[in-house]
Amino acid sequence: MQRSLPLLALGRALCLVLLVLPLQAQAGSDIDRVSFASRSDGKGYVVRVHTTGKISAYSVERPSPTEVQLVLYRAGIAASVRRDDARGPVQRYAIHPSDDRVVLSFQIDPNAPVEAKAYPDRDSDDVLLGLTYTQPPAGPAVAGQADAASNEHWALDCLVLDAGHGGHDGGATSNGVREKDITLAVTKKVGQYVKDQLGIRVVYTRDNDTFIPLHERGRIANESCGKLFVSIHANAAGSRSAKGSETYFLGLHKSDSAHDVMERENGVVALESDPGLYAGFDDAAVIVQTLATTAYQRESERLASLIQDQFEHRADRPSRGVKQAGFLVLWRASMPAVLVELGFVTNPDEARFLRSESGQDLLASAIFRSIRDYKEQYERGFRFAVN
Repeated sequence: MQRSLPLLALGRALCLVLLVLPLQAQAGSDIDRVSFASRSDGKGYVVRVHTTGKISAYSVERPSPTEVQLVLYRAGIAASVRRDDARGPVQRYAIHPSDDRVVLSFQIDPNAPVEAKAYPDRDSDDVLLGLTYTQPPAGPAVAGQADAASNEHWALDCLVLDAGHGGHDGGATSNGVREKDITLAVTKKVGQYVKDQLGIRVVYTRDNDTFIPLHERGRIANESCGKLFVSIHANAAGSRSAKGSETYFLGLHKSDSAHDVMERENGVVALESDPGLYAGFDDAAVIVQTLATTAYQRESERLASLIQDQFEHRADRPSRGVKQAGFLVLWRASMPAVLVELGFVTNPDEARFLRSESGQDLLASAIFRSIRDYKEQYERGFRFAVN
């Protein structure tokens, strides 16, 4: 991992983007084909953007209900780019180069509204744009039906829970506690609370003692149509007195302690079969992703604040606050996403609490309550926006 640069000010960060991106764009990846394929379940289409190399950052924009834009940063267009005919809900599309990026604009059939999400292909450098029907494609929709479909589309109906580490990656280990065991136990408890009391779909990146690469965790989140991503971990420090919980969202770290946590969690890539998959990840990539997904970052910070409030005031845990850092597992998730550090396995008292059934129940219920509160605020805010 390249050591991150300190964040002095937003202006300096923006200058870094302007200085770094044009240089990298010259050696960036090119789009050499755009193709379309229907989903096997008949619920939508997938647009495949074939590339000559890794695309380090991308975003999806919705200028209007009938237009989807896929923005690829530090990318170009091959001289012999192949454009397959538009299919499914896409009536036509255009490819526009714009300085250090390429914008693909897709015009959507108004009688076939879709939800759009982008994610990396697991077996290549291609970027996939999933277009999922929000209502069966047919004739013109009745206004009331369209409103109902829209509200259903924006409901927080799918949560992705990520238990950190697993398999041959034990994570932080101290005082007879292994991080991978604590994270799995708490994650499954959170999932059960959510399913039982909120009735929404829960997707686990792992539900047993299995090693899942970081890029695969992001792919699972993106392909499951998740609306929220929560990655659960336990902390470690050189001092036995370090204690407390903290919750992160994606951004440049602002303290040495946040940098140390990021380095430890990102260090998992050394245990993966192809660490080269993360070659494009550095400070500039984090800046691009945070600027491209500003709305997600605001939602991520809001959820992180709710989690820390629950830990401090309901679970009576020392709070180390809400922080930012460049975690690879958050960088890959195209949705609001947070990483939770439950406590320190290197602190004997916290280690006992983390491995106890009552401690795990308390932590899981605190995370559940924050998700419940976030869901209520999220959906209430959307209803106000559309009424």
